[in-house]
Amino acid sequence: MNSHLLKPKTSGMFYPIFIISLCAAFQFYKYVLQIYPSIITEPLMREFDLTGAGLGNLAATFYYSFIVTQFFVGVALDKYNPRWVITLAILSCASGVLIFSQTHNLLLAQISRGLMGVGVAFSTVAYLKLASMWFSPRRYAFIAGLLASASMAGAVFGEAPLAWFMGVFGWRNSLCAVGIAGILLTLLFVFSAKDAPSIANHDAHKHHPSVSFKDIVEVLKNKQNWLLTLYSGLAFSPIAVFGGLWGNPFLQQAYHLTKTQSASLLSLVFIGLGVGSPFIGILSNRFKDRRWMMFVFTLFAGISVFAIIYCHPMPNWLLSFFLFMFGFSLGAYLLVFTIGKEINKAYLTATVIAMINASDAILDAITEPAIGKLLDLGWNGKIVNGVHYFSLQSYHMALSVLPLYLLAAAVILFWVKDKNI
Repeated sequence: MNSHLLKPKTSGMFYPIFIISLCAAFQFYKYVLQIYPSIITEPLMREFDLTGAGLGNLAATFYYSFIVTQFFVGVALDKYNPRWVITLAILSCASGVLIFSQTHNLLLAQISRGLMGVGVAFSTVAYLKLASMWFSPRRYAFIAGLLASASMAGAVFGEAPLAWFMGVFGWRNSLCAVGIAGILLTLLFVFSAKDAPSIANHDAHKHHPSVSFKDIVEVLKNKQNWLLTLYSGLAFSPIAVFGGLWGNPFLQQAYHLTKTQSASLLSLVFIGLGVGSPFIGILSNRFKDRRWMMFVFTLFAGISVFAIIYCHPMPNWLLSFFLFMFGFSLGAYLLVFTIGKEINKAYLTATVIAMINASDAILDAITEPAIGKLLDLGWNGKIVNGVHYFSLQSYHMALSVLPLYLLAAAVILFWVKDKNI
């Protein structure tokens, strides 16, 4: 029997909270790495002589490797010792950002972004996997909702605070410090984390210590898993794309903001996500009908991002409201992981979560460069400070895919079956 399936020696709640906090720190780190290109779009375009599509491709290299890795993440965490798998994943992230901070070569920059994508592919699944092992099922929706709080904190730090550090110390020195922080997190995890037992589903894990090919086929044949996967990608991609790359330059252009101002306002999206996810998780436990709740909140997110893109100028307080509600409403998307966990066998938790989680990266990898390509198509040849200048009309055309994604996600929910109903 694998050591990570042994009867727990640690009693009480302190150690489970400590373990899930380390996983939350990994999720925090993931979003710093995912978000930072949005605040250095101009330096990156100058440094590597990039067009809009080129910048989108550089940023999306993160997602290309993420997608490939995601095919193995769930099985790796279900089959092998999570302690060592997660340690290697964090180390991959830290190595990637350290290389990125020093390179002047575009290919090496792409490879380093790829290393980051390989590592962060494990963060969400690791958190939700260990949450299922250390916490009871009745606490799972709430604990899963807190995942977005860690994501929010990382994304917020990756906006205004990191923009300030880069303004003071330069983007290369700041990213080097981020890489060193990743090395420290790696060491903390490997020396502090113990082999994790399954508390909530100990019997299930005891009888099924490894995942077989037949199990994977069973997961893939379940049509509900595919609906949840498609919903997750369409619902979350607008936040990743808008907050992770194109939202910052758009807000500066449309609302006449400085880089720091736009980064500060954009952080409200992630604050909303962090507040909304656990709140909606609690509501879902109270009212049971998760599907209807996801439908309403997803539609409101679509209305919010539509207003942000097309209803400018508007007062900063109203813009702040829509940015916050955009993120808050999409806190409902995390309920797909709870539904996915409930409709599949307990020992396949990480495999199912990885399948659902992969769709986010696939849509992000397609959408980020696609928006860049649409911006290039509308470019009139104007160059400002050595980089391409995109008009508001170009942004309107390119960003129109985001509310359309959310509308499609809401429609998909009509075919999703919630076990609680």
